[in-house]
Amino acid sequence: MRILQFGRTGQVATAVQAAARGRAEIVALSRAECDLERPEAVRAAILAADCDLVLNTAAFTQVDPAEARPDEAFAVNAIAPGEMARACAERGLPFAHLSTDAVFDGLTDRAYVETDEPRPINVYGRSKLAGEQAVLAHPRSVVLRISWVFSRYGRNYVSFMLRLARERELLKVVADQFGTPTDGEVLADFLIATAPRWAAAPAGDPAFGLFHFANAGEASRFDFARAAIDRDPLTRARLEATTQAAFAEPAPRPPRSPLDTGKLRAVFGFEPEPWRVAVERTADRLVKGGLAG
Repeated sequence: MRILQFGRTGQVATAVQAAARGRAEIVALSRAECDLERPEAVRAAILAADCDLVLNTAAFTQVDPAEARPDEAFAVNAIAPGEMARACAERGLPFAHLSTDAVFDGLTDRAYVETDEPRPINVYGRSKLAGEQAVLAHPRSVVLRISWVFSRYGRNYVSFMLRLARERELLKVVADQFGTPTDGEVLADFLIATAPRWAAAPAGDPAFGLFHFANAGEASRFDFARAAIDRDPLTRARLEATTQAAFAEPAPRPPRSPLDTGKLRAVFGFEPEPWRVAVERTADRLVKGGLAG
């Protein structure tokens, strides 16, 4: 398998490159090598690539800065993926793209399924929804919605909380925001393992389309943090529950956005493991590695 990947240094991008060792050949493009705010550069990269699949792991993921920089957020999260999908369609290549639970407003009493109507409440969510729509307008495209991604790589909620818990005596953590954590390393393994199926599948195959990918179960941000820092014997901090409103962040967040993965199971036979098991495993690895990530 030869994969052209947009994104090289981000959390998921790094995890995919690690998962591909000995299994697939990855050409990963950094922002310096392909400026995602220039659609012509994106198109040229795909038209020139010798690959079996194009994967987009790059995104403008800074939720609060997106409120002040909507043009940049839409350029990277909507226009660029749309151009990737168009170029892939011209070449007959499959295209895999990552989206987010932030396309929902969070006003639900159950886990979201793929057919639920998106209602984003911030710029980041609106830009990602526009990207989904642009990508899914083309054949042989797949969008995986993910949420609360964590891994051993890069800066993420688990590594961030582990570090803060060693530095501070008290951590105030939001307890009224709920979602489904996603193991970025398991996601990366799924992408590499499924790449041959996407490469061989014709347009209209059920392997294409929109899917939710996350671990099993539901957690609050407080639960998420507690599961991680309880694995570290050097933790100093005491956790105290607080509310989203107490942080007064520029961008509103969906209060409850768990993702239902039933369609993923039905099409791919993939069984997500419980989120707590995955978080504890990742925290153990980070602690053992001196919190390097």
